[in-house]
Amino acid sequence: MEKPQQAAQDTHVLPSYFPIPGLGIVPVNAFLIMAKEPVLVDTGLVPESQEFMQSLRSLIDPNDLKWIWLTHTDQDHIGSLHRLLEEVPNLKVITTFLGVGKMSLFAPLPMDRVYLLNPGQSIDVGDRTLTAVKPPSFDAPETTGLFDSRSQVLFSSDCFGAVLQSPAQDAADIPHKDLSEGQTLWATVDAPWLHHIDRSTFARALNVVREMSPTTVLSSHLPPAHGMNERLLETLAAVPDAGPFVGPDQAQLEAMLAEMTQGAGVP
Repeated sequence: MEKPQQAAQDTHVLPSYFPIPGLGIVPVNAFLIMAKEPVLVDTGLVPESQEFMQSLRSLIDPNDLKWIWLTHTDQDHIGSLHRLLEEVPNLKVITTFLGVGKMSLFAPLPMDRVYLLNPGQSIDVGDRTLTAVKPPSFDAPETTGLFDSRSQVLFSSDCFGAVLQSPAQDAADIPHKDLSEGQTLWATVDAPWLHHIDRSTFARALNVVREMSPTTVLSSHLPPAHGMNERLLETLAAVPDAGPFVGPDQAQLEAMLAEMTQGAGVP
């Protein structure tokens, strides 16, 4: 994991990166909202739970957390979820009915610790309102991002993510072409259904974000993006016309493995 950093008002990012052989790296972010009732948005990668907890403790005593906002139940979002529920007795999880259902297949949530919130609904966390938002692009049906009424930050879950060639602290630090190509690649992998969507329907979904006019977009898979709404939206709007992602076949896999073996100095 990387060192936590402040991403916006009252908001910190706990960043990590996951390598994808042959393509690059994908940021994997969780976020801490220092509200009157502190909220942790997602809980990092499963293999990095120990490092994640250390990073979290550098920002807050976990016992002071009141909420975990679970954007969805993929393994890069629930790494320390049950560990935190065991450590903090009064901590509750904000998710959806589908989120609870999917978790029940492998790691059930205690129902007395769950708060169900659907897109369009809001919750008061003491000094601000958090509103559940269905992002324009997603890979899991239970996905809910959120909009912070105080900081005007949009937490977009997987939406607006990008495959990068090197780490970056801010999306603005990534060259325009690299960011556009990386976001297009990510969207074609993460949401292949975008190639089949009605363009007018998709445009309306993008306009919801445009009209929201967030000061900052915090994606689970992109460095913080400040004042870049139109760039992000324009790139995503073009994804339905981009070429679909096609992964390596067996011959390409064998070539990749051979290259990795040679790089490791194995005869």
